[in-house]
Amino acid sequence: MSVNNKLKIFEEKKIRKEWNEEEQDWYVSIVDVIEALTGTDNPRRYWSDLKRKLKAEGSQLYEIIVQLKMKSVDGKYYKTDVANTKQLLRLIQSIPSPKAEPFKLWLAQLGNERIDEVADPEIAIDRAFQTYLRKGYSEKWINQRIKTMEVRKDLTDEWHRSGVHESKDFATLTDIMTKEWSGKTTQEYKSLKDLKKENLRDNMTNMELVLNMLAEVSTTDISREVSPVGMHESTKVAKQGGSVAKAAREQYEKQSGKKVVTSLNAKNLKSLNDKKNSDV
Repeated sequence: MSVNNKLKIFEEKKIRKEWNEEEQDWYVSIVDVIEALTGTDNPRRYWSDLKRKLKAEGSQLYEIIVQLKMKSVDGKYYKTDVANTKQLLRLIQSIPSPKAEPFKLWLAQLGNERIDEVADPEIAIDRAFQTYLRKGYSEKWINQRIKTMEVRKDLTDEWHRSGVHESKDFATLTDIMTKEWSGKTTQEYKSLKDLKKENLRDNMTNMELVLNMLAEVSTTDISREVSPVGMHESTKVAKQGGSVAKAAREQYEKQSGKKVVTSLNAKNLKSLNDKKNSDV
């Protein structure tokens, strides 16, 4: 079997993973890796037995394993044991499998892809475009969504410069900004669209994306102008940025007679797109 075919085995498997921006490393679901390497019908039992074996051998690997909430086959999110690249490489040494070496190559390929994306952001943009396209989004929506990613990155970079670094603080500032322009907190907005763990922006209409982007651009520009320091001052700026988009929303709704903030979610958006294509 060629190297490419060996790698494809793992590309086709549903191995859940999340990128840790702070550590610049992947965290991968251990039970998914075990299933891919061994073909067992009960990877959780295999992992449970392996943990006991590692502990008996005096290994400290299990003690540093962390958990992340990951989407399961039933669509719900559960805490799942995950390992970073270094931990996984140590772990697979304890799993007798002819697929061990190909898995190492696949893991290295994941790391290289991420490094390539950092060096050349166009690669990441193209991958994102293709992913959304496969999910059934329209090209017009995808182009708008990708633009919001650039805008969001500028905003988080500005928050970092202002001395705001914690994820929970980013969430708080986003909540303030969203509430100001849309009239709803992030959670209220997600509830309106019947979302749970799904990304809110992935479920926005074009106009919602535009106004949310306007709020973020405005917040970034105002922050650069007034140079806030810390969370307290950045909170005021987030509200100011949101108010710019609020004014635009109110004007649009007055002129068009349409409400911007809607209950439409990704499923509705893709259904509308399918209907539009069938009418052509």
